[in-house]
Amino acid sequence: MPQTDPARLTADLIRCPSMTPEEGGALVLLEKLLSGAGFECTRTDRGEVSNLFARWGAKGHVKTFGFNGHTDVVPLGDEAAWTMPPFGAEEKDGLMYGRGATDMKSGVAAFAAAAIDFVRDSPPDGAIILTITGDEEGDAVDGTTALLDYMGREDEQMSVCLVGEPTCPNEMGEMIKIGRRGSLTAWFTITGVQGHSAYPHRANNPLNAMARLMDRLASHELDQGTDHFDASTLAVVTIDTGNPATNVIPAQAASTVNIRFNDSHSGASLSAWLQGEAGKVAADFGVEIGIKVKVSGESFITPPGALSDLVSAAVEAETGRKPDLSTTGGTSDARFVKNHCPVVEFGLVGKTMHQVDERVEVAQIHQLKSIYTRILQDFFA
Repeated sequence: MPQTDPARLTADLIRCPSMTPEEGGALVLLEKLLSGAGFECTRTDRGEVSNLFARWGAKGHVKTFGFNGHTDVVPLGDEAAWTMPPFGAEEKDGLMYGRGATDMKSGVAAFAAAAIDFVRDSPPDGAIILTITGDEEGDAVDGTTALLDYMGREDEQMSVCLVGEPTCPNEMGEMIKIGRRGSLTAWFTITGVQGHSAYPHRANNPLNAMARLMDRLASHELDQGTDHFDASTLAVVTIDTGNPATNVIPAQAASTVNIRFNDSHSGASLSAWLQGEAGKVAADFGVEIGIKVKVSGESFITPPGALSDLVSAAVEAETGRKPDLSTTGGTSDARFVKNHCPVVEFGLVGKTMHQVDERVEVAQIHQLKSIYTRILQDFFA
């Protein structure tokens, strides 16, 4: 029986215009393919988000390997700047072009193809679960979290999970992600007293307080890094007053900061620190400071061990390269999966993700399927 072609499946998925939260036909395509291969499929849609749960093997089996990924993609940006149709999946010089080619329809195609052929050619004594969401690039409220909620209600359990996000900076096989930094965004609004710029003593300029607060936050060293993480960072991403006049001291100023933090902090501890700093500046300048905080995810680490060894061995066997174990980069849905079971991430080179003319080496899609297949073989051996 012919093997499932992961590159062809990648192309079929790219041709589905699945910009968050649009399903675009991607999950319908996968459900049909997986159902035909003997996977029991359930749509776990929630709100406007489409999700797919697929299991091969007995429910509740103690030895269950899980894959997680997403079929939603970010917007196109300047569509006129694309040299290839963004949903065309056209190939040129060994590259396949299209939105989602790297992040991460190729990853989903590779693990789906690996799972389908593996259970057909050498049915394991165990189960394989695929959780695929349409909300990783969005708010991620009704995506993988909805899949995990469904699994909790139905007593479905993965022993371990691999998220197929692109993890390699430049070369295939360079890096496995064994954890992620946490992410926190804080919005500040400072209210003073509006007045004429020629009579500043009759006003209370919120920008003075804002400049002091932002300097205090940006100048503070959060930490010097931990065993598995680089130092935490804080970036001031915007300061705004919406004031076009040159002779008016504004009444309000707003700013936003983003913190990427390691395992020496929590969202709660950083929120408390921000509140404390704002309180000091408010008292010094006689202004009101409002704060809104959103924690997108806590930092986490899957300590090096059996799972990372399993994936590393397969990567090295297929690429000849021993991957680094890393916690760099932004957030991913692994931050939700880690509450369910041990999780690591491994996927393609991510240099062009989210870019105009996003593209992937076709040969790497086949190589990724081979790596995922070897992981399944070794896991169930």
